[in-house]
Amino acid sequence: MNAVELTLWIAAGSFVAGLLGSLTGLGGGVVIVPLLTLVFHVDLRYAIGASLVSVIATSSGAAAAYLKEGYSNIRVGMFLEVATTLGALMGAYLTTRVPASAIAVVFGVVLLYSAWISSRPEHQPSAGPPDRIAGLLRLNGAYPDANSMREYHPRRVPLGFGVMYVAGVLSGLLGIGSGAVKVLAMDQAMGIPFKVSTTTSNFMIGVTAAASAGVYLRRGYVDPALAMPVMLGVLAGALLGARILPGARSSTLRLVFSVAIAALAVEMIAKGLGHGF
Repeated sequence: MNAVELTLWIAAGSFVAGLLGSLTGLGGGVVIVPLLTLVFHVDLRYAIGASLVSVIATSSGAAAAYLKEGYSNIRVGMFLEVATTLGALMGAYLTTRVPASAIAVVFGVVLLYSAWISSRPEHQPSAGPPDRIAGLLRLNGAYPDANSMREYHPRRVPLGFGVMYVAGVLSGLLGIGSGAVKVLAMDQAMGIPFKVSTTTSNFMIGVTAAASAGVYLRRGYVDPALAMPVMLGVLAGALLGARILPGARSSTLRLVFSVAIAALAVEMIAKGLGHGF
């Protein structure tokens, strides 16, 4: 396989990753890193560097479209981004002190967790009194649903903020958008509707990734020849996903996605335990 063919295959795989990441809110990094390391035998840290660039592209491609359609809650995203950015800086700092094999095992565990989150049925938030902190910060919102606007009121804001810090650490350490944890914080912990959680997660992962991408760039782990096809492929997939999501039934897609990343998780853990990186 020559350089041109390799670049095209990487771009094609990145397109699929961007499409799935945009539709599920999990971020394309959960596919990009295993794809580059297991299929194309790229060094793990260079794969993480390219993945962080692709995560920024995913966010840039999908966030504008979701905001225009009225799904993303920017106030929620920017507030929770304080926690994820602090966590991302901590995660990027830890990369120099954690062996690559250990990172691979942790990444595999995160993939398994993401698969479990993806396979679960959509969470219907229970009714409850408005959250005082959400009211003070004006985090309440509405989104289009069946030709009308459906209002929602976030709850348990401190819990969601804490979970977001963990999401940021995983993003910086593993080179992923940690969208599964972000969606969990908004959907399960804060009671925000799933489509709003997914689209707001897509907006947030780019900011989180940008906080740690600079650290990888300074250390020389971002290779332009690798990052460019990954970024372009993911961006194209994210733009297509943003057009599909409003009318899509996501249950089948979530199930297929969870099976695929669970298989990748098992292989990543096995290779990490075998010190294959």
